[in-house]
Amino acid sequence: MISTMKIESISQKADRAGQYHLKISDGTTLRLYPQTVAEFHLYAGRELEAEEMEALRQAAGAASAKMRAVRIVSASAVSTRDLERRLRRKGETEADAQAAVAWMQDLQLVDDLDTARQLVRRGLARGYGPGRLRQMLYEKQIPRELWDQVLEDLPEPDEAIAAFLDRRLGPGPDRKELQKTIDALLRRGFAWQDIRRCLSRRGESVDGEPEE
Repeated sequence: MISTMKIESISQKADRAGQYHLKISDGTTLRLYPQTVAEFHLYAGRELEAEEMEALRQAAGAASAKMRAVRIVSASAVSTRDLERRLRRKGETEADAQAAVAWMQDLQLVDDLDTARQLVRRGLARGYGPGRLRQMLYEKQIPRELWDQVLEDLPEPDEAIAAFLDRRLGPGPDRKELQKTIDALLRRGFAWQDIRRCLSRRGESVDGEPEE
């Protein structure tokens, strides 16, 4: 059994992350961030004990998950559950993904309540109703105990519905045009009773429930 291994080569990639490629005598190739290389004092020709090699592998995985988490959060608003899920999908281990999420929380770089509020603001800006906002919170895996808190002060839907109707309907719309507009509002997450009320104010006669 090989008790020690030697670093055969170490080279740095020319990219923003500046990752190092480490080739070990047993055929292993590791991709390491500069901080890990510095922490373990790595250089070509250096011998590594088995215990040190295992610690290096663990440190490499932890650093990879943390840097990937930073990139994900920098690109979009994510919840803690969504961040962990995306890290796992990228190949990070469960332990490394969970540790990276906890690290991001400690740095206050990810916060479920803040993410939920961002999602609601974004949805309102796009003209979405309560139903679609709930769907967004669900898709981003926002904890349900936060939903009421971020949805309790939503504006009345009538203004958004009326603005949409003004954009989509001309004077005297036919039944087909009216149904398409109703369907679009339902997809945007508005309740049927609110849509019907706003249509009535425009003088459009709509009876019963929307067509399937």
